[in-house]
Amino acid sequence: MNTPVRKKNILREYIEAAAIAVLLALFIRTFVVQAFKIPSGSMEPTLLIGDHILVNKFLYGVKIPFTRKTLIPVTDPKREDVIVFIYPVDTSKDFIKRVVALPGEKLEIIDSKIYINGKPYEDRYGHYTEPIGRNPSGSNHNFGPITVPESQYFVMGDNRDHSYDSRFWGFVPADSVKGKAFVIYWSWPHWKRFFQVIR
Repeated sequence: MNTPVRKKNILREYIEAAAIAVLLALFIRTFVVQAFKIPSGSMEPTLLIGDHILVNKFLYGVKIPFTRKTLIPVTDPKREDVIVFIYPVDTSKDFIKRVVALPGEKLEIIDSKIYINGKPYEDRYGHYTEPIGRNPSGSNHNFGPITVPESQYFVMGDNRDHSYDSRFWGFVPADSVKGKAFVIYWSWPHWKRFFQVIR
């Protein structure tokens, strides 16, 4: 007589465990870490097409779900952080670029050299492949000067000649930043890139 009750309890335990697992996964994805796949070469050679990355969403603060409001601020994006953000021109898309200039800074690019607040910036990650003055993206390796508005960021792809970034569509609002990319957890056929830290 006890067998049906026992089976019911086991089934209930499985359902509860599955529900908890789903809720935990949703919590982690919403507030802590989210996975993304790189679809283009705009961040080469740092990130390649097909790289699967993890993004730390907690680092820049806990946001209220389905809004862009920060509930618990933690820290702000730093220069050279690789960030994932809501594309300002089409909010249904996420973009990934590198932070080059911070709020309030003056930026200018002269013959592919970046100047921030009038001083040369050591651009360790930028790669140019086209001769100065000729670029398939429409950029001529010269830009600005411009001043980054408060609570916004100027971002660029590491593959400078093949990146559609702040040079073309403007700044990234702070509330559009989703998180910082920190590791490649899967990449094929580039299997040597597994678990490579993103710098």
